[in-house]
Amino acid sequence: MNNPPTLSDTKRAFYAAHTRPINSIYRRVLEELMVEMHLLGVNTTFTYDSIYALGVVTTFDRFMEGYRPEADRDSIFSALCGAVGSDVQTYRRDAEAILAATDGLSPDDLLALFNLSADGSIGGSLRSVLAQLSDRAKFKYSRLFAIGLFSLVEKVAPDWIKDTDKQGELWDKVSVSLVLPLEKLKKDVELYQSNLEKLGQAQLLLAEMTEAERKKREQRAEERAAKAAAQAEAETKAQAAAETPEPTADPSPAESDPSDS
Repeated sequence: MNNPPTLSDTKRAFYAAHTRPINSIYRRVLEELMVEMHLLGVNTTFTYDSIYALGVVTTFDRFMEGYRPEADRDSIFSALCGAVGSDVQTYRRDAEAILAATDGLSPDDLLALFNLSADGSIGGSLRSVLAQLSDRAKFKYSRLFAIGLFSLVEKVAPDWIKDTDKQGELWDKVSVSLVLPLEKLKKDVELYQSNLEKLGQAQLLLAEMTEAERKKREQRAEERAAKAAAQAEAETKAQAAAETPEPTADPSPAESDPSDS
């Protein structure tokens, strides 16, 4: 039986696939995500599902929003998925499918799905995933699964997300129907929302600093250009002055010859 990869193996695989430096403001978030995905992947009670995939994709996309250079984001996510033994297409496809399964649902429809009491004609793949969860003898709860659930609610019932009491009541019901640890679920969702807010503030500050630095660079460039133009003008004038011949004095009129008188 093969030994599961170590965390060091996973990190080496990631940095071998993505060789460019990671922007410091995002490195901690990325490595925390990598560690969590690795630990879940080697846990024998963990089973991959589309809600978990949605949590991974949402976490990456939200926390890597604004990353520069933007072209590196796809490479980073591809390396991350590959490092834990999967591929980016699987995560993206499954996340999109489970999110699309909520198209046209009302908040009450979503709650019925979570309660496993929804009509069989709604929910599609989401209903199937939730039913499978309830049938598992063991289910490895994770923060990323909680974020996946949150993302579904955020799409279908954004007003519930904005209402702290309403959201709390929702998680109370979900934890019972899906047999999830209520306190962990609430804490993970609350921390996710808080971190999003903090990251948004950090990204705003970074954008302001970047803009200020851009303006400074432009100002320095303008000052250098003005200085160069002034110097060129002075040199042109000096050269023109050097090439202009000195004016000669007009000859004095010839004195009259007395013999001409």
